[in-house]
Amino acid sequence: MRYLKRSNPVQAAADLETQDTVLKLLQDIEHGGESVVRALNERFDHWQGDVLVSSESIDSAVKKLPQSVKDDLKFAHQRVSNFACQQRDSMQEFESELSDGLIVGQKLIPVSTAGCYVPGGRYAHAASAIMSIATAKAAGVENIIAATPARGTSGIHPAILYAMQLSGATKVLAAGGVQGVASLAYGLFTGQKADVIVGPGNRFVAEAKRVLFGKVGIDVIAGPTESLVIADDSADARIIAADLAGQAEHGVDSPVWLVSTSEKVAIRVLEEMPRTIAALPEPARGVAANAWRDYGEIVVVEGREEAAKVSDDYAPEHLHVQAEDLEWWLGKLKNYGSLFLGEETTVTFGDKCSGPNHILPTRGAARYSGGLSVSKFIKLVSYQRMNRDAVNEVAPVAARISRLEGMEGHARSGDVRLQKYFPQRDYDLGGDVVHWTDDE
Repeated sequence: MRYLKRSNPVQAAADLETQDTVLKLLQDIEHGGESVVRALNERFDHWQGDVLVSSESIDSAVKKLPQSVKDDLKFAHQRVSNFACQQRDSMQEFESELSDGLIVGQKLIPVSTAGCYVPGGRYAHAASAIMSIATAKAAGVENIIAATPARGTSGIHPAILYAMQLSGATKVLAAGGVQGVASLAYGLFTGQKADVIVGPGNRFVAEAKRVLFGKVGIDVIAGPTESLVIADDSADARIIAADLAGQAEHGVDSPVWLVSTSEKVAIRVLEEMPRTIAALPEPARGVAANAWRDYGEIVVVEGREEAAKVSDDYAPEHLHVQAEDLEWWLGKLKNYGSLFLGEETTVTFGDKCSGPNHILPTRGAARYSGGLSVSKFIKLVSYQRMNRDAVNEVAPVAARISRLEGMEGHARSGDVRLQKYFPQRDYDLGGDVVHWTDDE
């Protein structure tokens, strides 16, 4: 394995500062409530309007959108929603009799309230609104509260509002950053506290979700967007460069990586990247240039086995294979947020409209976690019931294990049932047993 280009990341001295800032803001919001959120909206986003967006305001904003934009968002919504519904259908409830009289089962229960955070900084992330809200809707969530920044006197971008409305948001909050996440968690402006908060955001949003985890569920603690391409000698260097540059425009700290079994292709990509980035308009050009300079990497490996191992070590958010024998790669690769197979697809399609969710694990979390799915909004819970024949079989074992562990109170929960249901029988219960009488 040999690097043609290595990353040179800027030291993130801002992490501790971010933690301190977020903790202070969350404490202020928890104590001061809605008035603090309004003040932070004005301070950070210059927004002085209502936080809870009325249906009339949404309808008015949506009317400004060209029909072509609505049609495109409908296209994306249909595919994201269909994929999420198929995920939901793949999850099954069941009931089974493990032994005579011992009935066990599994239920799928949607959370009551989902908080969907939609970023709204440099770009109008209408696709992100669809990804989170439509997935919660497919999961069967009753209350879906969306939060996103409002900018100056313009408010929320009409395309984001339309995507929220189309996807099934029940309430919309004009609040971004820490105050948006806190409003979802504390139930501000709606009276409905989120059971789970999902959606990407900047480092302050990510840190707020991390701090609040436990009080609410979260999807992932997202870092900067990252993308890795695996290429062999059949790959097109210009297409790879376009794909890497496209992902680098997410942010100045967005890593983009190439792992290639072909040194020739890798060198061509290295030569092509500056030209590809230079052809972008601002601000994308400056953002992508910084990301490529500081976080871009090109690795040359000896064969596909080594390429797969290197990729799994990176555990990228997005993994795009531009190589032959795609079925081999599908079977071999293990660690990724979402996998894109072949030149014909691209991360851009997944980011915007092809169907699978684009809210994905970063910073190596793909080693143990997948992306946002309907399962994030559904509690998979179990139940059981028994008749007395099952108690006769299970209770003595439970009592003995309890006493083995030193948990006498647990053991007696079994003892008392055996004495009530089978008073004439003797059992090995693993120790001295207290016998109850009717008087006791």
